[in-house]
Amino acid sequence: MNKKILAAAVLTSVAGATHAQSSVTLYGLIDAGVSYVNHTKNASGGSSKAFSYGDGVASGSRWGLRGTEDLGGGLKAIFVLESGFNSGTGTLGQGGAEFGRQAFVGLTKDGVGSVTLGRQYSFSTDILGAQYSTGANTVAGNYAFHVNDVDQLTSSRINNAVKFASASFSGFTFGGLYGFSNQAGEFAGSSATGATAPGSSRTYSFGANYAYGPFSIGAAYTDITFPGSAAPTFSTALANITTGTGRDLRTFGAGGRYAFGPATLWALWTNTRFEPIAGASTLYNAYEVGGKYAITSALAGGLGYTYSRASGAFSAHWNQVNSSVDYSLSKRTDVYLLGIYQQASGKLPNGTDVQAQIGSSASSFFQPSGTGADNQVAVRIGIRHKF
Repeated sequence: MNKKILAAAVLTSVAGATHAQSSVTLYGLIDAGVSYVNHTKNASGGSSKAFSYGDGVASGSRWGLRGTEDLGGGLKAIFVLESGFNSGTGTLGQGGAEFGRQAFVGLTKDGVGSVTLGRQYSFSTDILGAQYSTGANTVAGNYAFHVNDVDQLTSSRINNAVKFASASFSGFTFGGLYGFSNQAGEFAGSSATGATAPGSSRTYSFGANYAYGPFSIGAAYTDITFPGSAAPTFSTALANITTGTGRDLRTFGAGGRYAFGPATLWALWTNTRFEPIAGASTLYNAYEVGGKYAITSALAGGLGYTYSRASGAFSAHWNQVNSSVDYSLSKRTDVYLLGIYQQASGKLPNGTDVQAQIGSSASSFFQPSGTGADNQVAVRIGIRHKF
């Protein structure tokens, strides 16, 4: 009997030690508010003002699970399952996928890095969007990211991806990602060159970053063949400009950031080329600068400016100013006020005026400014809670 009691005690202690080396965390965020826009496309294609409930502007609403298991010797198993949703309707985001934001599992090793498999962010999002954009550095969020997110700064989630992200080597990090097409004989995607119809989509992405004290600099490259064949699809439209069925979407960018005292400054450039199956390619460049200042420990203000230009079969220009004020009620809850202005100029080959469009997604935020309107003004008051 004493042996049985001793064995049970040993097993209980081992189980407790094993449990102590593993963890699973439930986390999430809800962002909601009310927005106003002066010009947005109405049912007839014209321009109207609109007041609307807005979800996921400062940050996309989400909930998720993340976990680690210590395997010994600095090696850990890791996983993330993250679901996006709309707080106004309760519906799933990312095309209705249950874990459409992220879903991956892998291994990480101290001093080496991690290898993960699943639906994951490209390095354009991980490095450029997350560190060097006004959208990430302030609560202007998705209103401040570039037109329809064609340069993959905020929503570049890659299916069927294998990703390596290095550990930090004296402040230097790097990595690479490959997203499989999952079609026989199409490791590189369905023959992008010379294709006459949409094929399967594959992605590769690379990035590097260096951080030293208050200064950091980074660059990233992402290439997606047949972006319209992915699920959900990658948009290639720019406001009211339709660029056709895509053969390839390639984006490269570089950014830098410097913090001093209560202030932080950043700059970002992205260069995106959209190649259609038929017709001329479109080149999109975005140049962005911004800054934020912590007025008190709870109150911060932010300001950013972006100039964007599209060229190729047409010429278009967008100038956008992003302003924000954020007040933290606690470590987990804040309220904020946004004021955004965008001016568009240029004409399409058929003589149609280029329209304005604030926001990184036409389906989630504002439609283009509508016929006869070349600007958008957006004002928003919102609340964000993290758990």
